[in-house]
Parts: sequence; C-alpha cells; structure tokens
Amino acid sequence: MKKILVSSFAVSLLFLSYSCKTDFENDVNDIAVTSGNANFSKYVALGNSLTSGYRDGALYIDAQNESYPSIIAAQMKLAGGGTFKQPMMQDNTGGFTNQHPITGQPIAMGKLKLQLLNGSLAPVPTMPQTALDNIASGGPYQNLGVPGAKVGHLLFPGYGNPAGVATGMANPYYARFATTANASVVQDAMAQNPTFFSLWIGNNDVLGYATSGGDGSNPITPTADFTTQYTALVNTLTSAGAKGIIANIPNITTIPFFTTVPFNPITPDKFNTAATGSPSNQDGNIDNLNTQIFGPLKAVLTALGQGSRLQLISKTGANPLLIKDESLTNLAAQITQGLVAGGAPAQTAGLLGAVFGQARHATAADLTLLTTSGVIGTAPTSPYAVAPLNKYGITFPLEDKHVLRGKFGAQTTSEVDEVLDATNSYNETIKGLADSKGLAFFDAKSKMTELSTTSGIQFDGVRYTAKFVTGGTFSLDAVHLTGRGYAVIANEFIKAINKKYQSNLPLVNANSYSGVTFP
Repeated sequence: MKKILVSSFAVSLLFLSYSCKTDFENDVNDIAVTSGNANFSKYVALGNSLTSGYRDGALYIDAQNESYPSIIAAQMKLAGGGTFKQPMMQDNTGGFTNQHPITGQPIAMGKLKLQLLNGSLAPVPTMPQTALDNIASGGPYQNLGVPGAKVGHLLFPGYGNPAGVATGMANPYYARFATTANASVVQDAMAQNPTFFSLWIGNNDVLGYATSGGDGSNPITPTADFTTQYTALVNTLTSAGAKGIIANIPNITTIPFFTTVPFNPITPDKFNTAATGSPSNQDGNIDNLNTQIFGPLKAVLTALGQGSRLQLISKTGANPLLIKDESLTNLAAQITQGLVAGGAPAQTAGLLGAVFGQARHATAADLTLLTTSGVIGTAPTSPYAVAPLNKYGITFPLEDKHVLRGKFGAQTTSEVDEVLDATNSYNETIKGLADSKGLAFFDAKSKMTELSTTSGIQFDGVRYTAKFVTGGTFSLDAVHLTGRGYAVIANEFIKAINKKYQSNLPLVNANSYSGVTFP
C-alpha cells in the first residue's frame, strides 16, 4: 500500500490566509452578463479526466459537480446557455467493482482518503462500492470528459464499447454513456449540434509516459500523430460553425506528482540497522558501507572516468537516491574486474558489478514520482538484493519506473526532456489551431507555472499554489485538481472566452469550492 506522509505542520498551513491583492481582477458580483458574439445555448466539453472532474484518484459525484465545465456552464446559463448534463457516477466513492481479468483487482479503485497511519496523515485508496453501469439512455451528455483519454481516443469509434472494456480496447468511463458501441466521443459531441465547445486534451499523451517513469509501458504520442489527430478534432468541432476555446498542456515540472519527493530524501538515519533487529549504529553502518561498498566502487568508476556516478554516504546531510539509469553504459564487467584487481572476492565483486553496472546517484535534474515515496527503503524483488544491498533507493538502485530521469552528462538521454520537448511541440500545434480557427485560447501551461511558484496566485485573500495537499489546488493524487483548483481553472477559461468573444461571463468565487478533505 502506498503511503505518502503529510506532517501536521503542513496540514496547518492549508488554513492560513493572506490579505494580499487578488490575482483575479474582475469582481464576481453585479456584472451585466452578456454572451457577446458567442452563442452558449448548446455547450459541450471534450477532454480527459481533468474535464470530467476527476480528483483524489477517482471520479465521484461531488467531484463531478465541481468540474470546470460544470462551473463554466453555470456561468454561461446566465447569458443564454442551455442545459448541461454530466454522466454522473453512482456514489461518492468512485471506481468500479468489476474485476480486471488478469489482476483480479477492481478495474478502477475508489477515491483516496487521508487516514492517520503511524502518527501521520497518508492518502489511502478506498474500495469501490458499485459495478460499472450504463447510463446512455439518460443522455445526451454535454460533459464528454473521459478519464484516461488521449487525443486519438476522442476520434476512435468503439472507444466506449462495453465489450471492449475487459480487453482494454475500450474505456469504462466512456462505455457508461456512449450513444452506441461504435460511437466516438467527437461524434457524440457533434450529434448535439453544439454552438460552443471547450477542448482540453493531450495531457495523457505525455503524462502516461511520465507517471510510469518512462519505462516504455506507455509511450509518448509521436508529434506527427498528435498534430494529425488534434487537427482532425478541431476541424470536426468547428465544421458546423461552432465557436469554442482550446487549452494547451502544462509542463509536468509544475505538477506535485513530480515535485514533492526531492532527489535527496535519504537522511543518515536511514542507514540505521535498528529496523532489522541489530543494534542501532548509524555512523558505523555508514562507515562500513563507504569502506566496503561505495568507496571501492567509486574508486573503480573514477579510474574508468565515471566517478561522478556515485557519492560517498554523508553522515550529516541529505543523501541522494540511488537509481538505475538505463541510458548509461553498463559497466558491470569492468566494475567486477576492477574490484577483483583491488582484492575483493570474485563472488562479491560480481554481485556489486551486477547491481551497480548502470547505477548512479540522483541529481536535481531527476524527477522522483510521488508514488515512489512508498517504495524507498523497501526490499527489492531481485536475486541480487541481499544484505546490505536490500533497500530500494538507498543501497539498491530504484528501477526505471520509479524515477523520470533527467540529463546526467553528455552520454545519457533525458526522459524529462523527452516529455518537455513533446509538450512544447503539442502546444505549438494547439496554439496554431487556435489562431487559424479564430478560437479562444487558454494558456494552461503558463497558469500552472504560476501556480507552481512559491507566491502562487491569490483569490479574495487566499493564496493558491501547486504544493501537495497544502497548496489548495491539487487533490490527493497530486495530478488532478480540487474543487477550488477546478474553479481557478474555470475562471481562466472564462476570462479567455470573454476576451475573445466580447462576452461578460462572471467569474466564480474559488474560495467557495471544496479543497482537500481532512479526517
């Protein structure tokens, strides 16, 4: 079970407010509401989990009610907007009890909740309470946000086919409300003859790769494919004259899932042997590790011109994580030979060569996944994980799936740069289509960058940042937003709509929406 600890001091910060000037310049009261040159009578919203209102690792009723499209639609209704229906879940837990045919686990878990574990608050998933239902007969639905969707999925006929859910060929969330087994999301949108649309899609085309540590299980969508698919989406949505707004993609470096766990979280006490039943001898253990393992390894690597891969363990400061970098040349054989030449037994030298052939200590360029916090210090499932090489990230390198690697010298590739480069390319396509089609444009990348700064943004005396739990905008899964976060985003959509179409939709009071729920 994943444990992400939150200190009581951090929790208390969430309730602090500030008297600084708000970043939102328009008053939310007493505005003469007009639609300008837009028509909001039939608004549809297309996108992924962010559009659906997903938060805390699940989709559930209260979260859907605070989705940013629902917030926008309520303001549009003041200017002639029509009905906006969402495919509501059955409860406030979320997830589906249906079992995955391979794992035997629920195909979607319930939402995360903070629970007190060992004196600290930690997000813990809940078990779903209801099976996957079908509510297509209650449609059509105007919120067409589908958790997990990439750009191409919105064009794919059969993405909501119930028969394809078990095989992974269809999406369970879309299967609930797709009009037919062969429908596509964009077809269901166009069937409603929309007069206005919002489109925020593309995050998952890089996010899946990033949240899996770049291990190859969820590749980045090639830029050429993204451009073709996104262009087809926008061409279709505007083909009957509808106006709309599209948003670009934030950098992963502004999301707390990638910024909460530092590259150097290993304090000297992590080398204490008390947990194994041996007498506590922190300094002695560090001396032994430096003398018997890290010192000899660093000496051999230095002779090979690779001494920067490893550091000696510090008794006083924070130590970096030990990770496997698959883009490094594998020096297992050379390390083994060097250690044997230095007097190490062949068996020991071979073991160290196998473990440290592509190992290095992390740097600030590497992004540790939030979920990795529950793995650090645990025992790896590897035949090479023997004492004292039996603590993930401390004396045994974390695997590729645990860390999104940054650049480490000229000889390595950077998974972080791969994600950022793809994001920049996607965003060029998105902005180009906004301009060429005369659509409103929301720069979500810039807004998330602003939120990720220490100062964040202000609304009516309350500071919002991207800091995990205490920042107010991100939910317990550290990727999706809270109700307040979605309200902040809804206001940015509204401001961009007003600017482009000379409408005067009022902003909402972000402080009146929900944040993180504490026990």
